Amino acid sequence: MNPFSYSRPDSVAAAIELFGPQSRYIAGGTNLLDLMKENVLKPAHLIDITRLPLQDVSETAQGGLRIGALVSNSELAWHPLVRERYPLLSEAILAGASPQLRNKATTGGNLLQRTRCHYFYDSNVPCNKREPGTGCPARSGLNRMHAILGHSEQCIAVHPSDMCVALAALQAEVIVRGADGERGIAFADFHRLPGNAPARDNTLQDGELIVAVELKPDPHAAHSRYLKTRDRASYAFALVSVAAALALDGACIQSARIALGGVAHKPWRLAEAEQQLLGRPPQASVFGDAADALLRGAKGFEHNQFKIELARRAIIAALTDAARGTRA
Repeated sequence: MNPFSYSRPDSVAAAIELFGPQSRYIAGGTNLLDLMKENVLKPAHLIDITRLPLQDVSETAQGGLRIGALVSNSELAWHPLVRERYPLLSEAILAGASPQLRNKATTGGNLLQRTRCHYFYDSNVPCNKREPGTGCPARSGLNRMHAILGHSEQCIAVHPSDMCVALAALQAEVIVRGADGERGIAFADFHRLPGNAPARDNTLQDGELIVAVELKPDPHAAHSRYLKTRDRASYAFALVSVAAALALDGACIQSARIALGGVAHKPWRLAEAEQQLLGRPPQASVFGDAADALLRGAKGFEHNQFKIELARRAIIAALTDAARGTRA
């Protein structure tokens, strides 16, 4: 690990003012410190934001929730309003990491997780995400955990977060603040596909700090499900995960949300796949049509081709559970 300087500001404005070209904000550090230990990231200056007043969960005037960026994953998962109004989010958070990590990890930090691609973490091998222009050995190497959707010639890594998959389905908004003031970013626009610039994971501008995540009132709470398939029952990243939410009107689907994790560089959601469900009965054949639409264009590699069929089955299973109103 390289030497670095350290600051601990007591206001958001002070934190933003301290940010420079080689700076990083740090809160729980559950991902950043690992990257520094592996010499993947070498910041010259760490800005500790843990004293900033970003630790509240509060109701908005519209009846939604504003979640401070420093709210821990554990606190958020067990918060009474989240459990009651956004059970999909609670389920997703509790499916991730371990209790010890959830106690340290923060809401803002979760959004900024880097991929767990082993080539990205190994500084002895090339990686376009770590060093642009050096290549992507995962394409012809060990790629069992890698993307089947939205990948490019430059990168086939996947985003590792469970929480972000639920936030994508809930159509959250990310509130950020920088030198030019505060702005909101629709969750669908926050993370990037790799394209020709895989080193950039998101659309934050230099120095911008996540200050909150906002949720609108959600009509799908009674019929939602987060389903995660993985190699072991705990402390493992998803092979495929599904955040599924339905609003039912009698025997028909009134509205639907589906987001996938473990399959792309960002949580994967397509409005046209959800449209396939509207006005139709909540049954397996209908869910299969939506799955086919969501996975259209999916392409696997030598070791992860199985994820396409796994994703299709997981989508149908998650939607079936959501329709029943069941909870894991």
